[in-house]
Amino acid sequence: PRSVEEMSHSPFRLDGKRILITGASSGIGRAAAIECAKAGASVILTGRNLQRLEDVLNDLPGDSHSLMAADLTVDVEIDNLVSAADGLDGIVLCAGKGMLAPIQFTTTAKARDILDTNFLSPIELLRRLLKKKRINSGASVVGIASMGGTHFYTIGNAAYGASKAAFASYLKFAARELALKSIRVNSVLPAMIDTPFIHGAAVDDEKHDEIAKTYPLGRYGRPEEVAYSIVYLLSDAAAWITGTDLVIDGGRSLV
Repeated sequence: PRSVEEMSHSPFRLDGKRILITGASSGIGRAAAIECAKAGASVILTGRNLQRLEDVLNDLPGDSHSLMAADLTVDVEIDNLVSAADGLDGIVLCAGKGMLAPIQFTTTAKARDILDTNFLSPIELLRRLLKKKRINSGASVVGIASMGGTHFYTIGNAAYGASKAAFASYLKFAARELALKSIRVNSVLPAMIDTPFIHGAAVDDEKHDEIAKTYPLGRYGRPEEVAYSIVYLLSDAAAWITGTDLVIDGGRSLV
């Protein structure tokens, strides 16, 4: 007969795993932190806003979590984070920013700013974590890319989409290479998710409601619905999955 521990074990849980989450102060990153903690992980939160990170930390179940404010576009702050993040079983690369601008107004400086945050910073963080041997064998890396980079080509999103497409492509190369170290790497590709990220002056709520009705499931996604997929890819239930793009789009790519 199986023990109580064996019967209660689920490969979908994260008990005993140490997970670093970037962009954890809001939106998908915040939801990922909460769901990872609920699944039993010890979570390290990072983001630029200390107050918001502290608010998220207070919302996490358990007391094994920590935070470190860091701007990942600043070398010394990446180094400080890498020094504090040892023995990682999972990494969620969620920090990102958007920009809505027609091509003729997308200057090199604006494009570089988006690329720095959405592409160069996360891959540099991953590089330094690997070089300093902060990632355990058997670990899982999950990058938050976007359907707006690989499937949907909307006006004004060229720089943002290109940054996310580059990130998704890079993670496939990483999956191939890091498999030699038994480290899995996967991407999550959300369509529109109802977070503060999408609610700006460029698109009003009425327009968002109109767009949401074009989705087969009739609405935008919720941050926790992306977080559930992140937990899955971090868990042992996904132990034979690497190099995958997990599409979470409410059926939008079917239209």
